[in-house]
Amino acid sequence: MAVHKLIIAGFGGQGVMLIGQMIAYAGMLEGKEVTWMPAYGPEMRGGTANCTVVVSDRKISSPIVTEATAVVAMNLPSLHKFEKLVKPGGMLFINSSLVHENAGRDDVEVCRIDANEIAVRLQNDKVSNMVILGAVVSKTGVVKMESIEKVMDQLFTGNKVKTLPLNKKALTAWKA
Repeated sequence: MAVHKLIIAGFGGQGVMLIGQMIAYAGMLEGKEVTWMPAYGPEMRGGTANCTVVVSDRKISSPIVTEATAVVAMNLPSLHKFEKLVKPGGMLFINSSLVHENAGRDDVEVCRIDANEIAVRLQNDKVSNMVILGAVVSKTGVVKMESIEKVMDQLFTGNKVKTLPLNKKALTAWKA
């Protein structure tokens, strides 16, 4: 039985909450047990933001994550705060566009993704979160990529429909 415990962190406006919500929704589509718990700093946009997501094949006893199977650090303060919570053998995803320090651990798998640069190459700097989401889903297997795409189809409505092709492209752009 698989239990994935993720912490996704960055500053307000980077889309960290959306990453977590999409993973949680995809888990629900797959019939898994899920929790999603947001946490914001006192400022909204530009302040700190993080969320925890637990996706499991069995009942979840608590949404609080003290030992993560994966951490996403979209900025340097997030790396400093949450790197220590990755369990040995877990994964640490770093937005290397904004985080120029190396991870301080050698007992976890570190995935450095130039999310902002990749988003700029895709001609929309707002899709850096989708670049990271694609890497997390692909490398952890927390949910299926098809489920993430179904969630996108449900969430990106109205004026956001026109951004669907770009957001879906961003999911695999980290590999290029």
